[in-house]
Amino acid sequence: MWAEALDVLLHKLKPKVDYGRVAAVSGSAQQHGSVYWAHGAGAALASLDPAEGLAPQLAAALAAPESPVWMDGSTTAQCREVEAALGGALALAAMTGCRAHERCTGPQIRKMFQTRRDVYDNTGRISLVSSFMASLLIGGYACIDQTDGAGMNLMDIQTRQLREDALEATAPDLEVKIGKLVPAHEIAGTLAPYFVQRFQFSRNCLVVQWSGDNPNSLAGLTLSSPGDLAISLGTSDTVFGITDMPEPSLDGNILPNPVDPKTYMVMLCYKNGSLTREDIRDRYAEKSWDVFNNFLEQTDPLNGGKLGFYYKEQEILPPLPVGYHRYIVDTLTSGSSAETARHQTDEFDPPSEVRAVIEGQFLSMKGHAERCGLPVPPKRIIATGGASSNQAILKIMASIFGCPVYRPDSASLGAALRAAHGWLCKQQGDFVPISRLYSGRLETTSLSMKLAVPFGDCQGDAELLNNYKFLLNKRLEIEQELVERFGRCTCAK
Repeated sequence: MWAEALDVLLHKLKPKVDYGRVAAVSGSAQQHGSVYWAHGAGAALASLDPAEGLAPQLAAALAAPESPVWMDGSTTAQCREVEAALGGALALAAMTGCRAHERCTGPQIRKMFQTRRDVYDNTGRISLVSSFMASLLIGGYACIDQTDGAGMNLMDIQTRQLREDALEATAPDLEVKIGKLVPAHEIAGTLAPYFVQRFQFSRNCLVVQWSGDNPNSLAGLTLSSPGDLAISLGTSDTVFGITDMPEPSLDGNILPNPVDPKTYMVMLCYKNGSLTREDIRDRYAEKSWDVFNNFLEQTDPLNGGKLGFYYKEQEILPPLPVGYHRYIVDTLTSGSSAETARHQTDEFDPPSEVRAVIEGQFLSMKGHAERCGLPVPPKRIIATGGASSNQAILKIMASIFGCPVYRPDSASLGAALRAAHGWLCKQQGDFVPISRLYSGRLETTSLSMKLAVPFGDCQGDAELLNNYKFLLNKRLEIEQELVERFGRCTCAK
């Protein structure tokens, strides 16, 4: 499907783009997904017929026709096995940047080895989705970039190379199947003859390493200050920022910054994003975003103390199974959280359900971001993803985090920016800061950002922020109780 999509995309763009003028190509792909190439697939990649589509020519080159992706939650047993072999969840996070999550590629490879040994034995190379797409473009195996590679539980976050102990804990003969890891700004190769002849690209067109969608968003958002925080509101929700002093934790993920080798990207991932918001919309807001937004506008901030925990899918953060949980905090005055009475209920009225899902998601993000050392409150939030176009949702985001919210475009733009960055590094013969591309010109390019929601201009903003802090403490307290009752163990040892 991904190979066919690339063909379709290039055909649709052809009337609008003079491919012969393209100097470099990079791309953005969903993170964690793995592609299993059959032995000898390199020969098929190198001999693609430009008169035919990609997908039919690749069928025999794949050891498995389907790919495990980040939505797969079936690898809990493999996660625990990997953590146990490497000293526990926190030890693994210190080594590789995160604990073993079901979406991570390493545990998914381990499950493939354990349950589909024939596929694993017939696999000559394993690609991430990003390096799979880059492989198509260069007509050979492309390396996995270090930023996307950090999502495998296989890479040492300090040396940025594969760890032998992590490989051994995952599956045999894995190092040769993964190959080496390279910086995200490196050149994967030049465009294969297939694309030169089929689409009339230049034979000198460079292919810069592809990376994951969240790292590309970071590049497209031009995050350069530790005081900035980015929140992507998509099928899954992610929160990320940059740091030069990463602190491993059980909550977040640490990845190398794709455009600055000296710093790191800290990321929190939530499986219950837009699909869960849509589920509440369909249940309580007549399947209408207009009704949903009207409910947000007509309900008061803090929602009368109503706290909702909505998990349509098995959640990553916190580690909880499918289920909806509702509580009412009886008083919202500042004071000791432990002394505040609260009780559980089966359901809220429809407007309160709508506000509870939005406030609950942002309160969770804020609480876990602070635990991971991200700036709270940040200087600003840069919001992206489908739901970032919803002004009513962004208004609540600003109130809970206590800062202004800006909106840009990001992932595909970030991939294009990284292509230009890789080309520039190649021209200079060394790494150069990505800011060289846009320094002093941000506001005259598509990298400019618009203020979506201000904060601090209205009387009462500061008091509301303090009340949300109180509600956040109560939420984290209840969340921990739910994890102890329903979730998998999150202990460090």
